[in-house]
Amino acid sequence: MTSHIYRIKFYNQGDIYELYALEVSQSDMLAFIEIGQILFNERSQVLVDPSEEKLKLEFEGVERTYIPLQSVIRIDKVDKQGCGKITSAESGKNTNITPFPLPPGSPDKT
Repeated sequence: MTSHIYRIKFYNQGDIYELYALEVSQSDMLAFIEIGQILFNERSQVLVDPSEEKLKLEFEGVERTYIPLQSVIRIDKVDKQGCGKITSAESGKNTNITPFPLPPGSPDKT
């Protein structure tokens, strides 16, 4: 049996997180997505991506994480694992990504 790899993008505290995981499901907790077996690149590289390292540190020791449904931007089933990363939502203001609902204290888009 082949396992599927999922790419999950979600909004968290002003940043956009991109994770790769083997398990994604609807949580028993209402309005949460459950993510398990988070994948990180384990290749030995001379160059280190700081956003991936920050992501590794944040999810170090996490067996499962629960993401509020309204924070999820998209979930894709992919053929290959990529690099997880954290990007600033501020740098993406000219994109089509709009978190719903807008977090408290954020400027109104209208």
